[in-house]
Amino acid sequence: MATAHIIGAGVAGLAAAVEMSKAQFRVVVHEQSGQAGGRCRSFHDNTLGCTIDNGNHLLLSGNKSALSYLDTIGAGDQLIGPENAEFPFVDLKTAERWSIELDRGSMPWWILNKDRRVPGTRLSEYLSGLKLLSAGNRTVKQLFAGQGQLYERFWDPFTVAVINTSADLAAARLLTPVIRETLARGADFSRPLIARHGLSTTFVTPAIDWLKKRGSEIRFNDRVSGISMNEQRVVSIQTGTGPEPIGNGDVVVVAVPAWMVKSLIADVSAPDRFVPIVNVHFRVENARMPLMKKPLLGMLNSLSQWLFVRDDVASVTISAGDEAASRDSEDILDTVWREIAPEIGQPVDKRPARARVIKERRATFLGTPEQLEKRPSPSTKWPNLVLCGDWVDNGLPSTIEGSIRSGQTAAQQVAHLFAS
Repeated sequence: MATAHIIGAGVAGLAAAVEMSKAQFRVVVHEQSGQAGGRCRSFHDNTLGCTIDNGNHLLLSGNKSALSYLDTIGAGDQLIGPENAEFPFVDLKTAERWSIELDRGSMPWWILNKDRRVPGTRLSEYLSGLKLLSAGNRTVKQLFAGQGQLYERFWDPFTVAVINTSADLAAARLLTPVIRETLARGADFSRPLIARHGLSTTFVTPAIDWLKKRGSEIRFNDRVSGISMNEQRVVSIQTGTGPEPIGNGDVVVVAVPAWMVKSLIADVSAPDRFVPIVNVHFRVENARMPLMKKPLLGMLNSLSQWLFVRDDVASVTISAGDEAASRDSEDILDTVWREIAPEIGQPVDKRPARARVIKERRATFLGTPEQLEKRPSPSTKWPNLVLCGDWVDNGLPSTIEGSIRSGQTAAQQVAHLFAS
């Protein structure tokens, strides 16, 4: 049986491992740390006294790659969300509240009703979204700024949430496949979904269990420090226990972060500018449950951008977080608590003692047109070596959906080649 060596056990690597196992390869996963999941994992936080995710991740019901992956590993029931495609917002500057609720089917009848549109927007602003089809190398701001409130209240926050890059820098074309696969298809493909109990119990642990049951080997604390090639193929990898030969029918899938790949493959192209995400968590004790009627809330004109609530933990995500990441953690906690306390029915002057700020310094690559040009394709000049990860060119931004699709695509590509 041919062997597939997967270097990296983030969700891209796990998705690739699952696909290679399905293709009847013997799978060996090499992970340099002591746990899988990469930037998509849960851990027990001693400060909060509970398990939290290292970052808040929102999926949509049209994320076909993530959903197929979860179905395969038996975790299809681990995503939860409202029955409708509804996204509530509050503008802290004006105190206005509204909710975007999509219709079923691909016809966006809701934009014809001014009472269902974002406050202060006109129908013509929504029709201007067709500019995305010819975006080229223009940024979101270049496409939509100056056209009214829809830019300030939709395009700007949507861009930051999806691409983790400010709208004045973000390549608009990255939004096109996201909208085409979700919002443009209506409510059935646009329902917001979050992990029921956490990222690890949803995306990671079930995958590890599924792989082990099929005879796969997961090697933690096993750093791959080198890859040896000749002109035709990869011939060996240097693991924590020494060199490991790569046979004629074997394949290698590199699923490491962009900033690590050049240590393994010197001449590969990869994005080299990154953006932080700041996540803020509060353990709200002795509060009336649930803390909010909806599990998420979009927030404008505030440091907080998205408020997520699961059980008694209120979490805030701050994307494109260069400015936030430079701030003192106590300052962030005070500011965010003042903003979210009224939304979860808590006194502003009584910040919970159990609180935590997590700064993911290199959460994603910077989603500019220049950085997109540095994304490599999954294939390399060595047929038995492929790349995957949210930074590899799969048409999508750096999201869980993009990571999983990248892993699936790379694995299917090399498996098909070696099966033929």
